[in-house]
Order: sequence, then structure tokens, then C-alpha cells
Amino acid sequence: MVVRLTTTPISARYGKGWATQLLQEVAALRVHFSLTERKIQVSAAFLFLALATVAPAQWIEHNSGDENSFDGHVVHRHIDLAESEMDKRAIVDLALFSTKSCRLRVIDNADGVTLADAMRRANCMAGINGGYFDPTFAPLGLRIIDGKVTSRLTRGRLMRGVLASDNAIHIFRVPEFSVHRKPNAAIECGPFLVDLAKPVRGLEAMRAARRTFAATSPGDRAALGFCSDATLADLARVLAVPLGDFKIQRALNLDGGSSSAFWFRRHDGTAFSIPEEKAVRDFVGIVAR
Repeated sequence: MVVRLTTTPISARYGKGWATQLLQEVAALRVHFSLTERKIQVSAAFLFLALATVAPAQWIEHNSGDENSFDGHVVHRHIDLAESEMDKRAIVDLALFSTKSCRLRVIDNADGVTLADAMRRANCMAGINGGYFDPTFAPLGLRIIDGKVTSRLTRGRLMRGVLASDNAIHIFRVPEFSVHRKPNAAIECGPFLVDLAKPVRGLEAMRAARRTFAATSPGDRAALGFCSDATLADLARVLAVPLGDFKIQRALNLDGGSSSAFWFRRHDGTAFSIPEEKAVRDFVGIVAR
């Protein structure tokens, strides 16, 4: 029996019901060959089905656009992406910057002001919401603000990494981090989304929500970002795709859902803003060195 391989995706040939139709076609074949050959045919179909089912979804950039901040140190990149197999869409907004000219600042928000107000007060070029907090509005996990530890490192299912800023921007796994590094700013959150430029496996794949994250590249570039609507597993795969000329080495999830927010000051002084839906305890902003 000759098996011919084709580069045409199974789903493109059979449509949305490709799995069922493939098996039905095999079952409907006339029995003009031996039982052994029929078993091989059915086994091949199931193998083909299994391989197609476990193949990861591929996210593709459809279009993007850049705009500079008022001082030219930060770039806002707006990217539309799609995953055709499951007909998914995602919009990612990045605040891209060089660690040579910018650093991060963690801003406490005990008063519950908006991200937009906090960014203007702190003279930030861009920023997003920060980490997790409990029902009493107390921060959860490590926070270092202006070189001072205001909340201690903790262990938890989601608390997998630390975003830190000193002479560079780092994303550490919790066991890798030490306060002896004395960063000027740090915040603990999670889970990890990307490591070694690969999406982290085993992330939650059912609940889509607004997301925010921090990301670093192998060079001196880093980004704070917002994703419109994605599961953690989808976001990890999105961020493992080169976003223009930005190739992510590590990415860490920050507080998401109704806490998610993004703010960027344009070159003319106006702002691009995606506001949070409720008050959050802290923010991460980008400031000049």
C-alpha cells in the first residue's frame, strides 16, 4: 500500500468537521483489500488524526504599526494576530524600550487611582498594572519600590517569577532571584509564559481574558505589554512568535482580567490608554534613566 503525504493542512481539506469526516471516509472504503491492509489504513488515519490534534496552533501577525513616545525612548507597537485553525484573534500592545535608556519603576497605589493618573504623576512614558493583591487590597508577593522591600517574597501556584530592574531588566524564576542583587524595582508575579524563547507548557487553556505581561529579549530590549483576549496557553504561543523585530526570550504574566491596563504617552503628549476595570494595588512604569 502506498501512502502519499501532502503539505495541505487536514483542516483545509475537510473543513471544521475534518476529524469526523476523515474517519468516516476510511470507514466507508470498499473492502477490496485484505483485513491486514484495512487495519493499516485505519491505524494510519488515527495516527494522522492524533498528530494533527496535538500540533500546536500557529499564530500569525496580520498587521502592525509603531508610534514613538514624546521623547523617542519608547515605541508603542500595536499588533493584530490570528490563529486560523481555531479562528482565534488577538491584539497585542507593546511598550518597547532599550534598557540602556530606560528603567522600570514600581508604583504603589494604596489610594486606588487609575493607571493613567499614576503614569502622569510619576512622569512615566508608558506603563501597565502590576501584581496580585488580596481582598483587603494588600499586595501579594515581593515588591521593591525605589530600592526598598515593601512586601516579601512568597511561594504559590501562580507566583513563579520576579520582574526586576537595576542596570538592566531581568525576569527571574523565583529560585534564581536574590535580594542581594539590590534592584531598584521588583515585583513578583506569574506564571512564566515564555522561557528560552519557547512557550511554557501546561498553562491554563480554557479561560480567555485580558492579560498583561513583561518580556525581555536576548539583547538590551524589553517590553511591557497588554493582550486583548487570550488564555494563558494562547498568550504563551503568541509571545513565542517574533513580534516584528522583537524576539522574546522570557515573558512573565502579571495580574490579568479586570486588573489589566495599558498606557502610553504619544509624541504629541496625548495618550493611548486601555483602562483597568477596577482599582489595582500597584503599577509598573517605564521612566528615563
